[in-house]
Amino acid sequence: MDARTFVTEYLMLGLRFDRIAAGFVDCYTGDAELRRRVHDEPRPDPARLAAMAGRLRADLAETDLAETDPIEAGTGPCASELPQQRRRFLDSQLAALECSGRILAGERLPFRSEVEAYFQVTIARGDQDAYRRAHVELAEVLPGGGALRERIAAVRESERVPIGKLEPCVRALSGALRARVRQRFGLPEQEDVEYRLVTGRPWSGLHSYLGNYRSRVAVNADSPQRMANLAHLVAHEAYPGHHTQHCRRGSRSPAGTSADAAPSSRPRRDEQDLSLVNTPQCLMSEGLADLGLHAAIGAGWGPWAAEIFADLGLRLEGERAERMTEILDRLRPVRQDAALMLHEEHADETEVIAYLQRWLLVPEERARRLVGFLAHPLWRAYTTTYVEGYRLLRSWLRARPQEVTPEERYRRLLDEPLVPRSLRAELAGRTRI
Repeated sequence: MDARTFVTEYLMLGLRFDRIAAGFVDCYTGDAELRRRVHDEPRPDPARLAAMAGRLRADLAETDLAETDPIEAGTGPCASELPQQRRRFLDSQLAALECSGRILAGERLPFRSEVEAYFQVTIARGDQDAYRRAHVELAEVLPGGGALRERIAAVRESERVPIGKLEPCVRALSGALRARVRQRFGLPEQEDVEYRLVTGRPWSGLHSYLGNYRSRVAVNADSPQRMANLAHLVAHEAYPGHHTQHCRRGSRSPAGTSADAAPSSRPRRDEQDLSLVNTPQCLMSEGLADLGLHAAIGAGWGPWAAEIFADLGLRLEGERAERMTEILDRLRPVRQDAALMLHEEHADETEVIAYLQRWLLVPEERARRLVGFLAHPLWRAYTTTYVEGYRLLRSWLRARPQEVTPEERYRRLLDEPLVPRSLRAELAGRTRI
């Protein structure tokens, strides 16, 4: 089987999962004919999809997959093998799909095994002593007296963006971040992000790639948008997060539309035309997006954001907001604890809600929304992408060799099909994989 045929089989397999679990395909920008073929097929059996993923993994391990003859494509004089980095990416995706197929077919797996198959990470309960230390540090940062939960609620309310200023704030942050990202990482001239305010959604923000280096980012006007969080949201969804990643990888237009006007000079990797949930691809993408503000601005992003908000008549204690965010990031594992409580320990939802309220210092309504997300059949494991993705990618970025700049290090996350296992190998041996 040549490389083009193999990748086509992978793409069709991924598209078939969306037939049995709506939302499984986050984005597809490849050949429209493949999607039509899958749509016209009988509804697939998840057990057969799992078997197909296993067979493709075996083919990948046992066969030298030759690229399509470059003479046909007009790109070179001879054929070459599928590069090892692409093999590693495809194998990790297929392992996750094999697990998803088994679960969708009704097989019950231990929750930790499910998460490890999806994301190539091993999860465990967080350290409650570390949570207590974080609470102590928060108490030192927050003004006033009284219960810590009340004090943090007061600060969060003081940082809320008025609904009438939400859109101007989003656009101001986007413009400032876009200028930084263009300078540091490079973007196609024609790229653009369209922002829309929406209501009645369970998330704070959502990115959708439209093709031709254009994206749409929906911002939930129902969700209380704090100034510090809004800066992270724009960085996460657009610059230098999801939108930038699509642009840097030269993602083509969604199926059925015209090709990009100025494709990337980097080699085409057609497997990147498909984004699937519950795969290592998600953990890498969410991790790099969560670190977007650190990559674009770095230390001092709080005062930087405060200046932008001040121009719009809003006051943000920038240094305090930055310090609070740093401490609260250490509480990320609490959400993963909640997932383990639900799916491994089979705790009652009321117990999980109380746990989230205690350690995350959030109101009951917010804790209930988190539990609802964790209880969803498709999304129950997804919280790990935000916890372990952030933890792994931040460690890897910090461990860069002295001769590598922070921009060069982050650019690899944007451009290369890296997987969690590769980053851990580099961290262990300080060798590039």
